[in-house]
Amino acid sequence: MNTQYKKSILDMCVLAVLDRDDNYGYDMADYLSKTIEVEDVSVYPLLRKLAKDGLVTTYLKESQTGPPRKYYRLADEGRKVLNEYRKDWKEFTAVVNQILEGEPNE
Repeated sequence: MNTQYKKSILDMCVLAVLDRDDNYGYDMADYLSKTIEVEDVSVYPLLRKLAKDGLVTTYLKESQTGPPRKYYRLADEGRKVLNEYRKDWKEFTAVVNQILEGEPNE
């Protein structure tokens, strides 16, 4: 997948992961880097930006293997943005699939 394209959808993917469950940065970065082949270091600045924009919130949770971990939770505003992303994504991929499969425009 094109690197620039991946960067443009990474925020949508992070919000979608947080929609399923709260998560801490390392686990999220690890999951995403294995799934869509992004660099782990790309996720942390994005998480800070999403928190600054009010789309996610953070809290500390004790860890059994070390210091407390910073967890991220999808905020109500983040859920609204994610739902808009999902709608736009479905429309976008439908059009792209139509083009790729050579279907005529209606």
